[in-house]
Amino acid sequence: MHQARNFLACFLACFLVVLAVPAFAAPDEELLGKDKGYPVGTRANWFFDEGVRVGSFSRVDEIFPYNRLGKAESPLPFAAAGGETKLGYRFENQSWTLDDFLSHQRVTGLLVIKDGAVLFERYQYDRKPADRFISHSMAKSIVSLAVGMALAEGRIASLDDLVSKYVPRLAGSSYGETTIRNALRMSSGVRFSEIYDGKDDVTRFVIARRRDGSISALREFETREAEQGTRFHYASSETVLLAVLLREVTGTTLSQYLTTRLWQPMGAEADATWTTTTDGTEAALGNFNATLRDYGRLGMLLANDGAVGGKQIVPKDYLLDATDWRRQPPAFAPRKATNYFGYGYQFWLFPGEKRRFALLGVYGQSIFVDPELKLVMVVTAAAKNANVGKESFAFERGAVWRGIVDTYGSW
Repeated sequence: MHQARNFLACFLACFLVVLAVPAFAAPDEELLGKDKGYPVGTRANWFFDEGVRVGSFSRVDEIFPYNRLGKAESPLPFAAAGGETKLGYRFENQSWTLDDFLSHQRVTGLLVIKDGAVLFERYQYDRKPADRFISHSMAKSIVSLAVGMALAEGRIASLDDLVSKYVPRLAGSSYGETTIRNALRMSSGVRFSEIYDGKDDVTRFVIARRRDGSISALREFETREAEQGTRFHYASSETVLLAVLLREVTGTTLSQYLTTRLWQPMGAEADATWTTTTDGTEAALGNFNATLRDYGRLGMLLANDGAVGGKQIVPKDYLLDATDWRRQPPAFAPRKATNYFGYGYQFWLFPGEKRRFALLGVYGQSIFVDPELKLVMVVTAAAKNANVGKESFAFERGAVWRGIVDTYGSW
């Protein structure tokens, strides 16, 4: 009987490993560096060079210095799923499975969670569950959670305070004279271009920040071309503004602040890392790194309105303000802020009657959340374009999410 149990356990373990490995060749795997073992790039080429994209996006903390967020002593277990659920979607007038999605797109990891149970988990390009995948701009939403916590703790008196009230070194500057709420909504009105061509303002900002520090880099952008609070205009500099604010009001790093307030309480099974710049602040605009399953746990926390195990981790009312399009001014509503998404406090807001929202990063990184259905989808990727709206990736990813939602509810 004992030998039979051991055999069964071994069989199930092997079966789960097989499930996690797709049986087909991943898209463009040679172009992405398979024959070289998916190498890690350098500070000069890691972001733009396709040949090092897969390796760099799961090893960026080998390129840059970083702060660590320690894992929980007792990781939050996933609920029993009762076997893998068959999930599908419609795209370009055809029916597909989730494995088809991986065969079509440069997905490095795909995870679907419902009611705390893992329904689907896959990896490509020789990536493994222990790998830490880069967030890119999904990190912005994590910064927002820290703002909500600092507000609840009284470290920030009001979101309508000017940033300069807490960061005197920015007094008199356009960003310093922006309210915290308007920075959260990326509505400072300050001119800033972000198109990822290596020549835009975000590139200039990153270089200036590395050279002179965050305060000096923020002060380089002084032209306010619209009244603050009146329009959404995506600018990674505004997340850095929030990170500088948080450093001042907490007296510690974002990583230290969030380790005991977010990462450990939510039950992370692995350490996360967050790369830092020369002045010691976290990148904030991106470069957070975590396992696929821990991104899933973060999504579960958000789907449960900031609570885990009966304990409120993220202030609920703040999270609702951040993720409900009805709580935003008209200019930030879905199909107003952008052609599709609305924008809250560093979160992307889906159109529709039901509250659904996303954490998004360039090259395809995403966490989609449906609080009513307690449904989460995590995608890590190495897409062709930083802006995945320029290719089929964004549209097929959206179809996958809609198909999963329709399995359990209605859009």
